[in-house]
Amino acid sequence: MDNLYRPRRTCLSVPGSSDKMIEKAKQLAADEVFLDLEDAVAPDAKADARTRVASALAEPGWAGQLRGVRVNDWTTPWTHADVIEVVAAAGAHLDLIVLPKVTDASHVEALDLLLTQLETIHGLPSGRIGVEAQIENARGLSNVDAIAAAPRVQALVLGPADTMASLNMRTLVVGEQPEGYDVGDAYHHVLMRILISARTHGINAIDGPYLKVRDVEAFGRIAGRSAALGYDGKWVLHPDQIAAGNEIFSPRQDDYDHAELILEAYDWHTSRAGGARGAVMLGDEMIDEASRKMALVIAGKGRAAGMARTGEPFRPPQ
Repeated sequence: MDNLYRPRRTCLSVPGSSDKMIEKAKQLAADEVFLDLEDAVAPDAKADARTRVASALAEPGWAGQLRGVRVNDWTTPWTHADVIEVVAAAGAHLDLIVLPKVTDASHVEALDLLLTQLETIHGLPSGRIGVEAQIENARGLSNVDAIAAAPRVQALVLGPADTMASLNMRTLVVGEQPEGYDVGDAYHHVLMRILISARTHGINAIDGPYLKVRDVEAFGRIAGRSAALGYDGKWVLHPDQIAAGNEIFSPRQDDYDHAELILEAYDWHTSRAGGARGAVMLGDEMIDEASRKMALVIAGKGRAAGMARTGEPFRPPQ
């Protein structure tokens, strides 16, 4: 399956300097696991962590998650070495690279050129390794459309803490509303701006982490907002957040069952056998082409999440 279309309900960040955490992450139920060489690793530990990550990604024992690495951003001295060493050792097992602090499409274009060279050198399929571009400041948000259209980009990811700092938000709690902002959601524009760009270019939109990792109830509340908007998933930092995230970013069972019912009913009613009608009643609900498009979204997410239908199938009237 093309990695672009695989679920990303939960994207687990694992410090690249921790053997224990990396080993545990292999069997966790996150849809994506990426080993972090950026903020989670101190400068003096980056070289050792890079070697550790490159080896770990190629090891057996992974449970089928999307496998990735977050490299350091292009303003640092480490980016090229991160990419070269990890791809050389684990390119055949690497699904994606998370590129942080992307402010311009040229950041992604540079990574694409380097990856293309490495794929050629190491005999890897050209273009298979995807890029998740992390939007973390005002400039990146201003250029988000061009970034979304750049080569290999499979997802846009909100980096909330750096974005809040860039915007001078008066809070130290990532994800919660700034004190004094008592109407609406202070993050709504940023979330929607990223989401619209992602949908325009047919890629995923991923919400950033919630840092109070043991407060699963608060995590669920915050994740529920971006899930309601239409985000595909959210970063998780602790195993306790994974089950909640997978549930929140999957359709509710009743919604999934109803979406499949709409698709079946609409398919039959628009057929010659069903009268070739474009707008019909399903129970007390009128469905039409717009209903089909909405149902495709819910059904697609449910199928990708491996959900099983529990409701009755559509039965044509006799």
